[in-house]
Amino acid sequence: MQARAANPESRPALVLNADYRPLSYYPLSVWCWQDAIKAVFLDRVNIVVNYDEVVHSPSFEMQLPSVVSLKTYIKPARHPAFTRFNVFLRDRFECQYCTCPDDLTFDHVIPRSRGGRTTWGNVVTACAPCNLRKGSMMPKECGLIPAKPPIQPTVMELHSNGRHFPPNYLHESWQDYLYWDSELEP
Repeated sequence: MQARAANPESRPALVLNADYRPLSYYPLSVWCWQDAIKAVFLDRVNIVVNYDEVVHSPSFEMQLPSVVSLKTYIKPARHPAFTRFNVFLRDRFECQYCTCPDDLTFDHVIPRSRGGRTTWGNVVTACAPCNLRKGSMMPKECGLIPAKPPIQPTVMELHSNGRHFPPNYLHESWQDYLYWDSELEP
């Protein structure tokens, strides 16, 4: 192994499920180098690809893992958790009233003051100005109708939407395992 002077902090490991698919696309499933090495020693992962960089102790040295796959398959959840982040991801990080990507909040289509509940079917992503404009009115009362009806997404739909937002850091050794398509239609 050839040792290079590199900062291991800048070398996260892409984590794949046992079927060689990322555990998630957004956020991308990565571990810091320490967690990746710990998983190797605990025999929980296979190293698929290594970086050229090496870490070592007085008696041992090891190339940093770049891509690891779990030895045990983790079955994806059938239904994604209802979280603010997942609502934003479902709606592709844009206001459902004006398509603005800035200052996002979440809005109850049927306002809570009128019996609306905080569920997949009643919450959409809205920019703060549209949310304030809508206030406690019904969509038809204020002319703000969501571009897409709010529905509960599948895990696959969230993964697909996540592919529209590649992270800032993608190591070249990860390219065979990730499918970022900038040509996907919104």
